[in-house]
Amino acid sequence: MKKIYIECCIESYKEAVSAEKKGADQIEVCSDLCYDGLTPNFQLVEKIKDNLSIPIKVMVRPRRGDFCYSNSDMKKIQSQISVFKSIGIKHIACGVLNKNSMVNIDSFKKIGDWSYPMKITFHKAIDESVDFFNDIEALLQTGRLDSLLTSGQSKSAEKGAKTIKKAINKFDDNIKVISAGKILYSNLYDIHQKIGGRYYHGRKILGNLI
Repeated sequence: MKKIYIECCIESYKEAVSAEKKGADQIEVCSDLCYDGLTPNFQLVEKIKDNLSIPIKVMVRPRRGDFCYSNSDMKKIQSQISVFKSIGIKHIACGVLNKNSMVNIDSFKKIGDWSYPMKITFHKAIDESVDFFNDIEALLQTGRLDSLLTSGQSKSAEKGAKTIKKAINKFDDNIKVISAGKILYSNLYDIHQKIGGRYYHGRKILGNLI
């Protein structure tokens, strides 16, 4: 079986250390996971970066709620990216939509410019798009999309498996399609059998971290 890559979503230093010990290939650092993740504390990110050896991805999401951002929100995003870049973070996760529930390509291009040469994962905001596959194609055309985090427009990766698998078949040559959504240590194998992907994400994907 081909190697699969495990990304753990964490919100504390203890969770980060535990994820690395349990075999995570990468971590995504967030705060407020009860709201599906917000931008974490800069000091926490720096501490994790200085003490872990596995790659780190950082959530950039300035507030809870929708992903349709005002000019003020975008300024916060720019500022947060600038700080993370200054401490050597190489990968961020973000997502921007417009009022029509489609990807806001203009805003994504701005984020791409502000963050360059950092890698960008477009997070599960993509699952709220009314034009899922065409929006992914539009993101690809910007040249700044490294990976996509998705539940296949469903409440879980298991329920969205067919859509995720279609996305992998369509885009795998160009980006990493990361399966997400209620993936646990106990169901990872079964979900992998359905999807056949290489990249999986979850908070408890390696069991309870602490």
